[in-house]
Amino acid sequence: MAAELTAHDLIAKHRPTLDQALEAIRTRAYWSPHPEHPKAYGENGSLDMAAGKAAFDALLGSRLDLGQPGTDDWVGGEVSPYGVELGVSYPHADLDELLPAMKAGQRAWRDAGAETRALVCLEILKRISDRTHEFAHAVMHTSGQAFMMAFQAGGPHAQDRGLEAVAYAYVEQVRTPDTAEWTKPQGKRDPLALTKRFTPVPRGIAMVVGCNTFPTWNGYPGLFASLATGNAVLVKPHPRAVLPLALTVQVARQVLTESGFDPNLVTLAAERPGEGIAKTLATRPEIRIIDYTGSTTFGDWLETNARQAQVYTEKAGVNSVLVHSTDDYKGMLSNLAFSLSLYSGQMCTTPQNLLVPRDGIRTEEGPRSYDEVVADLARAVDGLLGDDARANALLGAIVNPDVKARLEAASGLGEVALASREVANPEFPEAVVRTPVIVKLDGAKPDDEAAYMSECFGPVSFAVAVDSAADAVELLSRTIREKGAMTVGAYTTDEEVEQAVQEVCLEEAAQLSLNLTGGVYVNQTAAFSDFHGSGGNPAANSALTDGAFVANRFRVVEVRREA
Repeated sequence: MAAELTAHDLIAKHRPTLDQALEAIRTRAYWSPHPEHPKAYGENGSLDMAAGKAAFDALLGSRLDLGQPGTDDWVGGEVSPYGVELGVSYPHADLDELLPAMKAGQRAWRDAGAETRALVCLEILKRISDRTHEFAHAVMHTSGQAFMMAFQAGGPHAQDRGLEAVAYAYVEQVRTPDTAEWTKPQGKRDPLALTKRFTPVPRGIAMVVGCNTFPTWNGYPGLFASLATGNAVLVKPHPRAVLPLALTVQVARQVLTESGFDPNLVTLAAERPGEGIAKTLATRPEIRIIDYTGSTTFGDWLETNARQAQVYTEKAGVNSVLVHSTDDYKGMLSNLAFSLSLYSGQMCTTPQNLLVPRDGIRTEEGPRSYDEVVADLARAVDGLLGDDARANALLGAIVNPDVKARLEAASGLGEVALASREVANPEFPEAVVRTPVIVKLDGAKPDDEAAYMSECFGPVSFAVAVDSAADAVELLSRTIREKGAMTVGAYTTDEEVEQAVQEVCLEEAAQLSLNLTGGVYVNQTAAFSDFHGSGGNPAANSALTDGAFVANRFRVVEVRREA
């Protein structure tokens, strides 16, 4: 079948966007081609709010036939954290048939070159962007995010991260020229002359292991980094969050077909309940790249056992905020309260340990004792979430029973400074919505250390009393080194303390946010500018997104001949 999207079409439509993305990752300045406001959609073929909701509703109870080979069953069973049974069924694949079919199209995809691959990826992202409202409902009802967060984080922010990966992939592939004329002088003899050709070649089939909480935001970087570097991509979604990634696969297959490529370059691997195919797939020789977001246990297993693959992991960490001093006490409390509350703390970047000197902190309003700081923070969270409608919009729903169990157990770990409360959601009465709990712990007690030195994923924070700023810095360093951290925050007006914290983060490779009191929060990062994780501490072995995240997804093969 003739391609409906020619190379000329793709260049005219998407090359300017690619060039802007390349400039953005160079300057690290703010830029995004994907609107954050819901009202920005509804023109030029995109779905507006009503059409997106209708498209999502039409999916409920349906069979999502992707037309991929090897389908031997239909599987599903997703239930929204808001209590809605999605009832969508997906193709279950015979891997012995699916994986060979995926390899069949790689030669033409490889030979297309870096620019064409990048522009096809941009067309995929554009079509996903046009359906952002539909995707937002899919993310909301699989992750438990509140709608606006699902819209932004699952839509434009995820799309930004995908485009960012494409831009880095393009840069790394074109770093080496396609051809070179090589001449070596030989004195009185004729020079040696060679013509050399350099081709980026893919590693093979890449597998993206999706997560429950951020299926698109965490899934798109690896998916598009691998696809843009010439690899076929098998998407293995989390069993509770299949729909957003299944829709992504559907769009990708459509675009590949229209561009004249094999749609089986992108396929879905949905699974039966309890099947656990990620472990089976991870050690198959066809799988040469793995992107994973999830628990440390399985991430460590992948790094140890998937020896044939290049493995990129984002695992668990213990994120800390050092609270030493501030010249904007109310701003600090407000910023921390929002950070602790957003999506019920179900983010890998949410602060867990608040390191506060037991003698208190300095503020522009005068000194505040440890007890006063913790009590004031508890009041700030209460004030932020006192209205149930606003609380629902910030908290979303608890994503699974394990998070609820950890939340309920946390109150037994120490003195409760802020108790969690149930929040009713009138629109979704079955949703489990809980406000955060803050527990006071003593950094000098071994029993308390067992609690704050372990990740407690969810709306649980520990106010850890430390003897001094120096002790806080030492504890921060040890926590990052032993447990890892996706984020670090610090509040201080003391230059020596600030330098000490910075040195720890440079030494232990952790991303640091200093003195945030406005509308930027420690648990949020911006594509094209901020790095998500560093790849340099136990929380993750890669960063989203840098050159290292894409460069090892392909190799450069040289063919040389005498000129």
